[in-house]
This record gives sequence, C-alpha cells and structure tokens, in this order.
Amino acid sequence: MVDFLIKIAVIALYTTIAMLVGILFMGIGRKIVARVHNRVGPPVYQGFIDIAKLLTKKTNISHGWIYDLALLFSLTGIILTILFLPIGGVKLLGTEGDAFLVLYLLAIPALGFALGAGASGNPNAAIGVMRALVMMLSYELPFVITMIALMIYYDTSSIAQIVELQRARWAIMIPPFMLAAAVADMALQGMLMEAPFDIPTAPHEIASGPMAEFGGKHLGSLMLYKAGTIVAYTTLFVDLFLGGGVVMHDGSILSYIVNFAVWFLLILLIFTLSLLINASFPRFRIEQAFKFYWKYEALLAFISLIWVYLMVIS
Repeated sequence: MVDFLIKIAVIALYTTIAMLVGILFMGIGRKIVARVHNRVGPPVYQGFIDIAKLLTKKTNISHGWIYDLALLFSLTGIILTILFLPIGGVKLLGTEGDAFLVLYLLAIPALGFALGAGASGNPNAAIGVMRALVMMLSYELPFVITMIALMIYYDTSSIAQIVELQRARWAIMIPPFMLAAAVADMALQGMLMEAPFDIPTAPHEIASGPMAEFGGKHLGSLMLYKAGTIVAYTTLFVDLFLGGGVVMHDGSILSYIVNFAVWFLLILLIFTLSLLINASFPRFRIEQAFKFYWKYEALLAFISLIWVYLMVIS
C-alpha cells in the first residue's frame, strides 16, 4: 500500500512539474513573440495568472456532457503521453513498443479537443475542427517516417532505449538524422499549431476556430492542455534526436539535476525556434500546408529512411 501511494505521489509530481514548465513556456512564448514584433508583451508568469483566474470562474453555460468531458479526455491523453516520455533521462512508464503507443496517445488529445469543439455547435469551431483533423493527417506522415528510421537504426521501438543508445552520440549528429530532425521539427510546428500551420485556430479568419465557445473553467482547462502539449511535443523531439538531454550517467543526485537542467534548456531552445518561425511567417492555406507535408516533408523523410536503411544493411 505504501509503495502504491509513493508511486502515485511520484506520478503526480512528475505531471505537476511538466505542467508548470508548460505554463511557464506559454508566458515565455508570448514575451518572445512580443519582442520580435517590437512590443513589450505580458510578464512571463502571465499564464499562471490567467489559468488561476479562469479555473476559479463559475460557468453557467454548457453545451452538453460531451462538451464538458472532452477537455478532460484531452488532458488525460496528454498527461499519459508525458508519463511515457523520459524527462532528463527519468522515465516513469515505458516498455518495448512504447514509441507506437505514444503515437496513438498523441492522437487522443486532438480528438478530445475536436469532440468538445464540435459539441459547442459553433460553425467557426466546426470549421476549425475539420482543419485540425486535416492538419493532423498531414504532419503525422513525415513524423511517423522519421520515427521508423530511428527505430530501424537503433533496432528498438522503445523511446527510453533510443535515449539510452544516444549516450555516445546524439542522433542529430548522424547525417541522415540531421535531415530527419529538420523534417520532425517542421512536423512539430504543425503539432503545436504555430504559424505557418496555425490554420485550425486562425483568429482573423474563424475567430480562433475550435476555441470560440470555450470560457471560464473550460478555457482554463484548454490552457492546461496547451501547456501539456508544449512539453510533450518538445520532449519527444529531444528524446528522439538530442539524447533526452542526458549528459551525466552516474545516477547521482547531481546528475539528475544537471540532466533536468539540460532537458529544460533543450526543450526551451526547440520551443523558441518554433516561436521565431511563428513570428516570421504568414499562415499557409490548408491546401498549401497539406502539399508541404505530403510532397516535400514526406519526400525528405523517405530519403532519410532509405539512407538509414542503407547504413544498417551495409
């Protein structure tokens, strides 16, 4: 019983740290974009204030039980994803084949988000949901191909094992994975719904699309979901291509602190790159985004896959 309670406490701590980092990044992101646009921007802790305020508001409007439970569904999916991702070399859940499991789990939050937005009955939300599903179909193909290339090279489908096998050299330092990392980074741009792939939300076209009807506790939960996605997607990239941020392997307390700090800096770097792209490029149309991912990104991903295969069999 004591061991079970300790495990629950560790999972709660792990999730809380991830969410706090995500909320902090939301504030940092708003500050970075503001500076690029030559504005001052809100303080970096603004996300904490907004979420605390929204979660304490009373909500008198409901669009049905699907609308109410959809964001809980999304939050659960993103939390489960985070639990399967090593953070600074520390993992809570994991098994052989968990790379495929994470791919499935990543679809759950988006589908929950779509269910909630669709249940709201707002036409802008419906348009945004359709766009989001097309975008998910678009960026998943090149991203899955890059993951398959990694699994072939390291001969494992365990994310923790992929991190462990990058002790000597990070994957991004291997020529075919330099190309694969560039492909995965642009897929990450679509996953985070940052420009030029912010088509599902498009505030000037469809009034933020799926988020149009969310307010109060629902909007606060949506912000928590967004914080979770930032940490999950950037951590997945770091685990796959940057060795999970693990630079010390002796198992000491100092090594855990250093590895956590390196992981934090790496996901901040990846997120900052995404924000700089977001602040510098205009939004694609949906057909342009689909063409970009399936024509150019998928081609580059296939090239990296074939390159890796030839390396393995030679």
